[in-house]
Amino acid sequence: MRQVLLVVGAAVVVVSLVVGFFAMSQANQEELELTSRMQSRSQVLADSLAESIEPAYNTRATSTVQRIIDRFVSSERLAGLSVFDSSGVLVAGSSGMPLPADGKIIATAMDSDEPGGDFVRRDDGTYYVHAIPIHEDERVVGALVLAQNATYIDEGIRGVWKDNIIRWFLQIIVFAVAVFILVRWVFFRSISKMVESLQATRKGSSEIDTAPSSSFFKPLAGEISKVTKSLRQARQSASEEARMRLEKIDSPWTAERLKEFIKAELKGRPIYVITHREPYIHTKTKRGIRFATVASGAIAALQSVMEACGGTWLAYGSGDADREVADEDGKIGVPPDEPRYTLKRIWLKEKEAEGHYRFSVEALYTLCLMTHTRPVFRKEDWTAYRQVNDSFAEAFLAEIKKVSHPIVLVQDYQFTLLPRIIKTARPDAQVLLFMHSPWPHEELFSICPWRKEILDGMLGADVIGFNTQQHCNNFLDTVGAEMESQIDFERFAITKHGHISLIKPFPISTSFTNGGDASELTPEHRQIVERLGIRAKHIAIGADRMDFTKGILERFRGVETFLATHPEYLKQFTLLQVAAPNREMFEHYRKYGEAVTQEAERINKKYGTADWRPIVLEKVQYTHEQLTTLYRLAEVCLVTSLHDSMNLVAKEFVAARNDEAGVLVLSRFAGASRDLRRALIVNPYSAEEIADAIYKAMNMSKTEQRQRMKSMRESVKNYNVYRWAAELIKALYQLE
Repeated sequence: MRQVLLVVGAAVVVVSLVVGFFAMSQANQEELELTSRMQSRSQVLADSLAESIEPAYNTRATSTVQRIIDRFVSSERLAGLSVFDSSGVLVAGSSGMPLPADGKIIATAMDSDEPGGDFVRRDDGTYYVHAIPIHEDERVVGALVLAQNATYIDEGIRGVWKDNIIRWFLQIIVFAVAVFILVRWVFFRSISKMVESLQATRKGSSEIDTAPSSSFFKPLAGEISKVTKSLRQARQSASEEARMRLEKIDSPWTAERLKEFIKAELKGRPIYVITHREPYIHTKTKRGIRFATVASGAIAALQSVMEACGGTWLAYGSGDADREVADEDGKIGVPPDEPRYTLKRIWLKEKEAEGHYRFSVEALYTLCLMTHTRPVFRKEDWTAYRQVNDSFAEAFLAEIKKVSHPIVLVQDYQFTLLPRIIKTARPDAQVLLFMHSPWPHEELFSICPWRKEILDGMLGADVIGFNTQQHCNNFLDTVGAEMESQIDFERFAITKHGHISLIKPFPISTSFTNGGDASELTPEHRQIVERLGIRAKHIAIGADRMDFTKGILERFRGVETFLATHPEYLKQFTLLQVAAPNREMFEHYRKYGEAVTQEAERINKKYGTADWRPIVLEKVQYTHEQLTTLYRLAEVCLVTSLHDSMNLVAKEFVAARNDEAGVLVLSRFAGASRDLRRALIVNPYSAEEIADAIYKAMNMSKTEQRQRMKSMRESVKNYNVYRWAAELIKALYQLE
């Protein structure tokens, strides 16, 4: 409808301009004709008056001149008539004579010995004033000036405009209705049918009739019908191939294979995902409501899964426009431009949302990481944490009220209490809790005041997943030290209150499936480096949230050591550090961001020049597509996490390098180091190790780069996010 109105509006504007042009021309023509008549009549009248007044004026018979003026004014219905001497002084005249304030008409007529006139506008109307010279012995001795009412000229012009406006209004109504009918019922309706057909084909829906109501579109509709048929055949072939791949253990997992796997194994059972952060956030801007994807490797991985198999995703609605775009149940189809699954937003009170977030970040997240940062435990935050877990449980249980045997994938440390609540209320639900964060040693976890409640909540899940086997081992040891339970170390299972929870490693990955995921680099892509102010032959990249666990400060010191040890790379090497703003509500994170900025400035001041900086710091959020381009432009990717459960940046860099070039420098404390063994593994706490790895990367042969990258790409392809999701689902349905 909006497009139809735009077309109609554009047509109205064009018609208005055309009508306005012709109306203006007609008004101008009318004004010229009426003015010409007024001037001609005034000249004739002035000449006849001059024949009577001139003899009396030359004999200085002023009273006679006045009588003639009075007689002519009344008989000719003149607005005024006056006689002036050669000095411009009034000799005789009628009262209320409309004259120009500057008297220029009179002076011009006598000086040029030519008649002339002009219009004079007053409050009581418009007048035409005409002056002719008076002669004596062929000398100009004065001037005769007459004035006529010219208001009718203005009225005539207004009449022209009025008639044209009425005509324009009627034409617009008729034209707009005709265009609306033509566009809405002929063009738009036919185009909409064809668009619906293409959308249905793209989404894998059943065929929609594309036959247009107008023969005008039949050739186009025919071509679209052929294209949609080809697309359906290709989709059917892909589905058939995916079904065949299910029987092959070593075949790569794709979105289609995951979709077919879920169809075959779950047989229509719905899948639910619960996270704290939502995949899409809607905000208000000056240009209206906009949506953006949330910066998170885990969220991006889950998006790939949900887009492949559909389902419902429950998350906290944090955007200031989230309520406006969702329905009364808080639901919205996403992705917004091509919905494939449902996002259900949970609304929280500001106070409890803040308390829950503080406990999640400052207590649990910090507790799980070996970064020598002291966790903060507050009773009020714990209370809010429990309230939010209860709120999510209530919303989820209402959602599955009429659903039998639902599958729910609860994500991360924000919802450790949720599995027990769900399982108690709905024993038929199959619950998996996946922890994207590491799990600490048992002794470290024992400092948490509410450790037993957290562990009991987690053990409500049928399957508890971590990224590495070490984290699974730590969790088993923690439960053994803190709770009365039966632990089976052979099956990696924990039995409590008669309920069995399997503890399994599921290393998360990216959606990479083959070598064609990244588009070719273009000159426009390479210009990104210039726009960022990078003036170096060799480029390294770091891409992280502004988080103390990511080792950004240690990375900078490694670069500093590299330049100090190898001065030949001065003006030749630049690290592009993308650091997305993160958790700025916490003072610790704000101070860390300030420290990162200060360290970059210090190193740039120490080594930089007027046209070169060793570190380019970008504290902005980049999209996945933008980062993919930067990954391919860089020679080295530095991942120096102090502690990471996985770190998907490392795998995203590998997936982006379809040229099989580039070197990954990877922290030994990142879970990805278990999978990407051909990376250059470093201790991020050692600036010397980072510097040596950078130097080795700069001097690595192309052959060795290809060998290392090819091996890592095979690892990521063979265990991508689709296989990760399939392993999660397998672990659940195999419990039956």
